[in-house]
Amino acid sequence: MGQLGNAGLLLVNTLINIYLFLMMLRFLLQASQADYYNPMSQSVVKVTQPVVRPFQSFLGPVMGRFDMATLAAAFVLKAVSIVAILQIAGIGMPPLTQVAIGAVAAIANAILKIYFFALIVMIILSWVAPNASHPGALLVMQLVEPIMAPVRKVIPPLGMIDLSPIVVFIAISLIDGMVVGALTRAAGIAGALVGL
Repeated sequence: MGQLGNAGLLLVNTLINIYLFLMMLRFLLQASQADYYNPMSQSVVKVTQPVVRPFQSFLGPVMGRFDMATLAAAFVLKAVSIVAILQIAGIGMPPLTQVAIGAVAAIANAILKIYFFALIVMIILSWVAPNASHPGALLVMQLVEPIMAPVRKVIPPLGMIDLSPIVVFIAISLIDGMVVGALTRAAGIAGALVGL
């Protein structure tokens, strides 16, 4: 396959990973019990609904918070895309275990990226507009609060300085490097398609 074909496959993989990112955002918004009627939440649900809908008939939310249909849809989408891209690229069919590990690694990578970017936005907002009422700002705060609250209990803010985001950033980096890195390596050739 030529350079143009490879670039096309790379673009397709990137678009699938962006869509996977949106699906995991939907999953995390429900898990953190963020405002469902927030316009940004509604947009994420509308964009991801065509892929999630077939899974909703037999997979409902667990404990009202964990949307298993979205998780399953994301896994299937990524697994199918890995197989399709590797077939089109002429590499052939990878072992199914590698495809499954690659799909799990991609999902874990998307979740960590969402928290990473949300934390950066939260920190910037806390400096620039601490009491922002924009729907996007509210959604970011609702998204990161479930991971920040347990850390704040252990490391309370020192006056005006909150050190909990630093601890969470370190945790994200460690999980990304150790867990996602190990999964990506275990996925073999499918690992090349993990992440943005």
